[in-house]
Amino acid sequence: MERLILQSDWDEVLKENEEKVWVSYKQGAQPAIHGSLQNQGLSVEGVPYVAGSGGFTVQEVTKRSISVTYSDDSSHLSRRFVAPISTFKSIHQDRKSVVSLDATPGGLGVSADTEGKLRLWQTDTGEVRRELVGHYGDVYTCRFFPSGIVVLSGGADMQLKIWSAETGKCAATLTGHRGAINDTAIVDRGRNVVSCSRDGTARLWDVGQQQCLGSYPEVGGEVNCCGLGRVEGVLSLESPDQPTSEREVATEGKLLLLGSENSTLQGFGLQSRKKVFEFPTHGPVNCCDFLTEDTAVCGTQDGHVTILDLRNVRVPLREWRDSRSAVLCFCPYKGGFFTGTGDGSCFYVDSQFQSQVELTGSDCDPVYAVRCDGSHVFTACRDSRIRKYSLSLCGDSPR
Repeated sequence: MERLILQSDWDEVLKENEEKVWVSYKQGAQPAIHGSLQNQGLSVEGVPYVAGSGGFTVQEVTKRSISVTYSDDSSHLSRRFVAPISTFKSIHQDRKSVVSLDATPGGLGVSADTEGKLRLWQTDTGEVRRELVGHYGDVYTCRFFPSGIVVLSGGADMQLKIWSAETGKCAATLTGHRGAINDTAIVDRGRNVVSCSRDGTARLWDVGQQQCLGSYPEVGGEVNCCGLGRVEGVLSLESPDQPTSEREVATEGKLLLLGSENSTLQGFGLQSRKKVFEFPTHGPVNCCDFLTEDTAVCGTQDGHVTILDLRNVRVPLREWRDSRSAVLCFCPYKGGFFTGTGDGSCFYVDSQFQSQVELTGSDCDPVYAVRCDGSHVFTACRDSRIRKYSLSLCGDSPR
């Protein structure tokens, strides 16, 4: 796999006249080829003029993005690097990894760190609005309900909690898992939610009565992640063996994806609780999601990204292994996805499964979560920073 690697703070360094940043071209196991990009002055708008060396050239520069190409006799590769428009340093304490986050178009963000802090904040300024106190131990997952004013969280204490974003109060606590909760999904508007756990199960919950409606216990290993999508007309999900509870709302026609530590991605009918498929992966599955009604993506600890056509899961639609170490998170966007990895890379794969845009800022610290609010992308990183990027600089068909 070919890639270009650019110094993480390039946007700050290249503000200064004659300053340089390093850039590298890497192909598979071959030694990297190194070069530099140098500031040769600023325009009246403060945008640097940048020249490359060692086979690297620059096509386009703005204050927050730069397009770089490497060419030699046998290679030609271009990438657009996008820098954050804001880096929020005070939402979480220094040296506390941010392990989960979500953001709404209404201007609110929620995030959790390895100190067990769960915080609500403004996405425009990073100002902390609320601290959600009630979990014991680390919080591994947090997300907004579709309303944007209610939060779902889960973590090491084996509890799911429902929070009011307006008051910061816990409205409900769901208990029953026998291991830490790693991930969640929200069904429709949120009368039902799904959780998956290190106890090897996933559970469907009734939020209003704080009760478990059913479980998916046949996974065969710790369940690291889940994804939920409508596949009506794409897959046969079978019918439930027992009458469906009236407390289940909008579970029909939906497929639940479960990624496991036992190196499988499994699909279950959400309503039937029956396994639809089991796909063997190259390593433990860290993250999974739906891209469209009939395509899904999963990422493994050993760096494989697999795209599946759900109509035929026996053969991957596309699969590759990057040199970026573990694949840790996805955020679907316009038929493609943003993904964060264990070496700090965060990049966009478009609807044609081509990777042409990289989000910079992390200096080799893993990116644990990436989310989009419709106009911006937010990343959560081991370095305790939450970074905000403009979607207009990324696009779904970058050139």
